[in-house]
Amino acid sequence: MSSVKSTAKLQKKRKGEIIREFIKLTGYNASYAARKLRKNSLPYVAKKSTCTNKKSHGRKRKYPETLLPFLLEIWRAFDYVCGKRMEAGIADMIDAMCRFGELSCSREEKELLLSMSASTIDRMLRKERDKLRIKGRSTTKPGTLLKNQIPIRLGNEWDEDRPGYVEIDLVAHCGESVHGDYLNTLSVIDIKTCWCETRAVLNKAQKHVFEALKVIRERLPFPLLGIDSDNGSEFINDELMRYCNSEKLTFTRSRPYRKNDNCHIEQKNWSIVRQNIGYGRFETKESVDILNELYEALRLHTNFFMPCMRLIDKKRNGSHITKHYEKAMSPYRRVLLLEQIENTTKKELTELYDTLNPVELRRKIESLREKLYRDAKTAVKASRV
Repeated sequence: MSSVKSTAKLQKKRKGEIIREFIKLTGYNASYAARKLRKNSLPYVAKKSTCTNKKSHGRKRKYPETLLPFLLEIWRAFDYVCGKRMEAGIADMIDAMCRFGELSCSREEKELLLSMSASTIDRMLRKERDKLRIKGRSTTKPGTLLKNQIPIRLGNEWDEDRPGYVEIDLVAHCGESVHGDYLNTLSVIDIKTCWCETRAVLNKAQKHVFEALKVIRERLPFPLLGIDSDNGSEFINDELMRYCNSEKLTFTRSRPYRKNDNCHIEQKNWSIVRQNIGYGRFETKESVDILNELYEALRLHTNFFMPCMRLIDKKRNGSHITKHYEKAMSPYRRVLLLEQIENTTKKELTELYDTLNPVELRRKIESLREKLYRDAKTAVKASRV
């Protein structure tokens, strides 16, 4: 015991001599010198055990690290969605990517990717998701009331078991100032299928909004039955009222200052418009054309490949709230399951789906987004001359 104590004293004495000599050479103070020496000292390496009967604990790893590059490519094509949504649509995405040569993996690797649970997907992508969070997207997100937290709306005016009843809203592309004219996006979402359409307009004038709504109506894969809007003058006007009456469309509005009445479209304003377009200011007619070209690609990518979840029930028990969601699936898949949709329409959608390359659509969206911001910068420079 005494020999151990004497050895410890000798080691402490030797450390003291080293640190004093180091301070003389560098001029550092004692605490900083000690920290530098600790940081640059060699780590302790334990001797390897010579035991040959040691058994590994835990189950064998099912998903090897070699799957991560494939999973990252699929995740990018999904525009970085969560694991639950990704799991629901991964089969369609892999099928489309392999069909167009965007993904090259073996049969075994494909089977492993298809067998992944949502939690496994999130776990494997955790590091990459953290990197994306550090780089930062927009920090402005909708409040909790806008995240589809209410069940299907009840009311005698609407039959939401049928497709065709939609919520509509305008998203402003005004940047940091609301002065002058600037572009807006008309967003439309069907409550039953989550089918979403977007169209850029030059300003909030009734004629521009009305023309965009008619264009969107022609694109819907089902008849338009009802419209629900906020209380803005771009919607609450005689022209739209006369149109709805003549076409026998149900026309309702939300309560003033109650955005949760239109929570479905408010959530899409964030996940589709803001995440893809951002918060820049756009003013020119050229920007309208670019943005509408971008929306052509975005509507195909969103409606055919992006799974979404619908809240169907919410119960409160004291302070605890229990929510029940439908299984996540893309709007296209929801349309195929509905008996109210004609078979000819389903066939046309399926033929269109077979021609779509989701990765190429994302590339086109990103290219047009860069073009849109270049046009906006050019317009700003021209206004300053």
